[in-house]
This record gives sequence, C-alpha cells and structure tokens, in this order.
Amino acid sequence: MSGITYVRGDATAPQGKGVKVIAHVCNDLGGWGKGFVVALSRRWPEPEAAYRRWHRERAGNDFALGAVQFVQVGPYLWVANMVGQRGMRTGSKGVPVRYEAIDTALGTVAVRAGELGASVHMPRIGCGLAGGRWSRVEPIIEGRLTGEGVPVTVYDHD
Repeated sequence: MSGITYVRGDATAPQGKGVKVIAHVCNDLGGWGKGFVVALSRRWPEPEAAYRRWHRERAGNDFALGAVQFVQVGPYLWVANMVGQRGMRTGSKGVPVRYEAIDTALGTVAVRAGELGASVHMPRIGCGLAGGRWSRVEPIIEGRLTGEGVPVTVYDHD
C-alpha cells in the first residue's frame, strides 16, 4: 500500500492546509515550454524566470541532473524545479527521464519539506514528455518522501 494520495485535479492548485511544495521535473538543457511547466507559467512567472537564470548561470552554480531549485510563489507555497531529465526527446539514447536524478532530487525535496513542515504535491513526474514509467517513479517517491513521513499528493489532470 502506497502512502501517496491520488486525486483528480490540477497540481498547480494543491489541496489541503499548511505549507506546500509543488515538485516537477525539468530538463538539463534550459528548455521550458512544454508539458506541466506551461501550467506553472500560466499561474506564476517566477519558477520559469528562476529556472532560466539558474541554467544561464550554470557555470557558477549547482545546475545539473539531480539538482533542485526552490522558488517561493506564495506565503506558504514553493515550486521545486528538479532537474531529472537529460535532453528533451526520446531518441537513440532512449527516453530523457533519469530516474537516479529524480531520486537524488526528491531526497533534497524531502529535506526541505521537513524543514518547512510541508506536504509535497506533483503531477506524475517524469512520465509525460520525459517518457518515464510510473511503476519506476512511484517507488522512488515512496522511498524518499512518504517513507520519511512527508505527505505526498499526486494529481491526475482531468
């Protein structure tokens, strides 16, 4: 039995009380414009602007697979830009998703969620444009978040 709560709805409008972190997967190329990030950008300009700056200044920061950037978008709401995808297209090297990078990133998210006393909210990360399989991602979430006592809600969009 998974400790993950599944709901129908929009992950950019997380349900429940208290501090919340919206976690999602970004690519390692600095590209932002398809998939879940479009919904994020419709609601807040800050996560995209911060991600693009983080990528642009990557020579002097931690931008890499497995890294996480936390962007506050409200008094009790954060967006976690997680670099968990190599490139953007499925091709000769397989799908873009990098499960080990998502694992590392979710470890960082768990620490921050603990510090904030936050719950974590997300779409089915890594399973859209990144080409991943939920059967591989779900156990990572259980190990890194729900297994450590962090409440997680996964949103399936209508």
